[in-house]
Amino acid sequence: MSLAGRTAIVTGAASGIGRAIATSLARRGAHLALADLDEAGLETTEAQIARPDLRISRHRLDVADRDAVAAFPDAVLAAHPGVDILVNNAGVALGGTFEQVTEADFDWLLSINFWGVVRMTRAFLPLLRASGGGRIVNISSLYGLIAPPGQTAYAASKFAVRGFSNALRAEVAGAGISVTVVHPGGVATSIARNARLASGITPAQREAGRARAASLLRLPPERAGEIIVAAAERRAPRVLVGRDAKIIALLERIAPVGHTTLLRRMLG
Repeated sequence: MSLAGRTAIVTGAASGIGRAIATSLARRGAHLALADLDEAGLETTEAQIARPDLRISRHRLDVADRDAVAAFPDAVLAAHPGVDILVNNAGVALGGTFEQVTEADFDWLLSINFWGVVRMTRAFLPLLRASGGGRIVNISSLYGLIAPPGQTAYAASKFAVRGFSNALRAEVAGAGISVTVVHPGGVATSIARNARLASGITPAQREAGRARAASLLRLPPERAGEIIVAAAERRAPRVLVGRDAKIIALLERIAPVGHTTLLRRMLG
């Protein structure tokens, strides 16, 4: 299925990887329903990709809002004739050990990173079935492959996205729907800078953590978006984005338990 003339939904489309995915889809001639809480960012995304032959709609959406997600298909169908591609990209980060992170913050992250994916998939699966060959693209993470200390909530959400995607792929294959799970490595977005941090983290720890994260986020989001869309185009079941993701995936396979110690040694 060529992506030209097809309609894609992209959540978290106001910036970063979401904007880059929207750009790559638009380059292939796909119509777009862009969703995010950041309306100004959505306007910027649309301005960057708009062209006369593309139908683009913007939607303020909180993927953690059960009712808003359930009503979203009607809003999309008011602007588009159908849906062929669903990209579940919206996500947030939360720093802190399990004991530092409150239950409320843990729930907040899961409601976006995992339940947002599940509810969006449930809401749009009937339309993807009707498209005659839909695609679902779920953004997991490098931390859906490994689970470093200080990332209990984030890793839990991204491992959940990975497991959900793998099981769903087998369930919907008979309907001609493909499911691609994406594991980006260090992509140069603002997710680390905007991360919510546990209250027990000191200002010095906060700045040191953000500086270290920024040093590891190197891959341009435009490159990541192109890799992801190309993978969805060929219906790849899984894609590792970036050299670091490929190295970590190999290391995890070689040492499923001991890779944490090896990583500590490699990173000093």
